[in-house]
Amino acid sequence: MNGPRMVFCKKLGKEAPGLPFKPFTDDFGQLLYDNVSMEAWQMWLRESPRYVNTYGLDLQSDKGREFLRDQMKVFFGFEEGNLADTAWVPPSKE
Repeated sequence: MNGPRMVFCKKLGKEAPGLPFKPFTDDFGQLLYDNVSMEAWQMWLRESPRYVNTYGLDLQSDKGREFLRDQMKVFFGFEEGNLADTAWVPPSKE
């Protein structure tokens, strides 16, 4: 029996189980499939709502999807740059 498909994860810098699916049907989806682990994808899924909520993104619009995709490219390390600020503040550890 074969184990999960392994990839060298660009985000985590290590070999890890890859995504079982392409998140998009275009070249960027293939790039993610080939270079992002399931662990890093789950990190993105926890992070991405912060952008949607802070910026009121309409993911039905090209502009909203493009903004989120640009953040994804930086998050996973495919492009240089800084992630946009979000309104989310980590809970204090008091």
